[in-house]
Amino acid sequence: MTKPTTIDEYVEAFPPPAQRQLSAIRELCRAAAPTAGEQLKWRHPAYVHTDGVILFMFSGHAKHASLAFTPSTRAAFADDLTGFHTGKGTVALPYGTAVPVDLVRRMLEYRVLEYEVHGVKWM
Repeated sequence: MTKPTTIDEYVEAFPPPAQRQLSAIRELCRAAAPTAGEQLKWRHPAYVHTDGVILFMFSGHAKHASLAFTPSTRAAFADDLTGFHTGKGTVALPYGTAVPVDLVRRMLEYRVLEYEVHGVKWM
């Protein structure tokens, strides 16, 4: 597989179930940060504030998509994430299951405000 140079190429490199999940996540990211730039960072789609700070990222894996926020964003939603595999600042969303749209939207919006209001930078 060749290294993707765009987010479209990144998503298209996955099988259809993963593409659907990644596309849904991408739409939520775009809606939460409409002025953020879409860039590939460390080979993964990232949403970068107009002043250059990464807001959040997503990535595809063999069995799940992953959303990456700051650890403080993930921690703020700990009670809502009890049924998910999480990492320091990540949430795994298994393929074949519906994206929890309301939860993801709230997390994305929280992260934007966390940066814009409180100045919390990327990890």
